[in-house]
Amino acid sequence: MTSSDAFGIYVHWPFCKAKCPYCDFNSHVRHEGVDALSFARALGKELAWFAERTPGRTVSSIFFGGGTPSLMPPLAVGHVLDSIARLWPVSPQAEITLEANPTSAEAENFRGYRAAGVNRVSVGVQALNDADLKALGRQHSSGEAIAAFRLAARVFARCSFDMIYARPNQTPEQWRAELTRALAEQQGHMSLYQLTIEPGTAYFDLFEKGRLQTPDDDRAADLHDLTQELTEKAGLASYEVSNHAVPGQESRHNLLYWRYGEYAGVGPGAHSRLAGAENRRALIAERHPETWRALVRSQGHGIVSDSVVVPADQASEYLLMGLRIAEGIDMDRYAALAGREIDPSRIAGLKSMGLVRRHGQRLMATADGRKLLNAVIAELAS
Repeated sequence: MTSSDAFGIYVHWPFCKAKCPYCDFNSHVRHEGVDALSFARALGKELAWFAERTPGRTVSSIFFGGGTPSLMPPLAVGHVLDSIARLWPVSPQAEITLEANPTSAEAENFRGYRAAGVNRVSVGVQALNDADLKALGRQHSSGEAIAAFRLAARVFARCSFDMIYARPNQTPEQWRAELTRALAEQQGHMSLYQLTIEPGTAYFDLFEKGRLQTPDDDRAADLHDLTQELTEKAGLASYEVSNHAVPGQESRHNLLYWRYGEYAGVGPGAHSRLAGAENRRALIAERHPETWRALVRSQGHGIVSDSVVVPADQASEYLLMGLRIAEGIDMDRYAALAGREIDPSRIAGLKSMGLVRRHGQRLMATADGRKLLNAVIAELAS
């Protein structure tokens, strides 16, 4: 299925047991509990609103993100998937992913999610060091994480092992030990994210006050290079800046984003990109969960921003997303959107520095280029 044919659905579940200090996602803690089925019904209603605006599409992938989707009861997940199946044709090969936290209580739901239709899970292990897990605000131990991942691997044919590196005070020796342990458990896909300090997070406040130290640029580069070395040796290709997989195990839903495909996002704070005759539409939903639910009940959707993305802006987004992946961008597609070709002299300059390469009409960032991706993109877009 090509990027132009693919159509994905993103489902945002905004609730967490606790807010992690590094997280800037739209997540909320509700100590009094959550009426999960009322939110699932609201998701179904918003899906119906999107279905009216996307006739003729076939769903190729579904992704439950958050927040913590593994706090959803399997009944609620099933309600959402049943709603999607009523509203659109769903490809028999559709990838249906749910992000999961490896606490023992949530892991017990894995079989329920599989019965509901989920066929892939992304397990947020994040660290295999108990002290660092505590510092990251995680509510599981490394032993619980391994046990939960092994259970997931027995229930689901496809699992991703997800971790964060370049954590405060982390050394290459520590990361080598953790990643080696993780590679012994992985099932063909790993998401390995370098910790970033985002505004609005608890970590940002500590960092600004000088109370949190993260690896400097040289140490972070060493950790990145070590990540590439160990994953490649294990047969997991770096198909995207932070994602590694054996051939055929890549996340098809995330590839849809990076290939600049079309998707509908439902739930509090969800984003969408819908194709039109000439321009795209960028839609954003209300972030506050209860306010979003009230909007859906009153008007059928929780959208608070609906703007046109003109072709020149689409070209910029395509460049930004497409150079993240190993396959790069189609320069003909970029030129059609931008109304101009990329300056050949700029490509030649970056190529001479070993930062990009060409294969026919495809342009890719090299491994070195992906380390300097923002600078590469800025040069090509000039």
